[in-house]
Amino acid sequence: MSAFLSIFITAASQEEASTIAQVLVEERLAACATILLHAQSVYRWQGKVEQAEECAIIAKTTMEKFDALQKRVKDIHSYECPCIVATPIVAGNESYLKWVAENT
Repeated sequence: MSAFLSIFITAASQEEASTIAQVLVEERLAACATILLHAQSVYRWQGKVEQAEECAIIAKTTMEKFDALQKRVKDIHSYECPCIVATPIVAGNESYLKWVAENT
């Protein structure tokens, strides 16, 4: 079975998050993308501490798809330096992980 990843991505708006999620699933770069609305982010950018309301996306995919997923998100994202971080899925519902593999 493939190595599975959970990818955390932030987006500037619900519209952007929806677009990213739709593209990732349509292009089979992710089996599923969950959008979490109204995240409040505090971060340092260009030497200043900033705050922004963002949306978060959690995409489920395989290790084999990560590079293509990351490239695609960068291509369509509005941020100069988008948050795209992968966390390995070390265990999970076997039937769910099989579904992820079949849909990516």
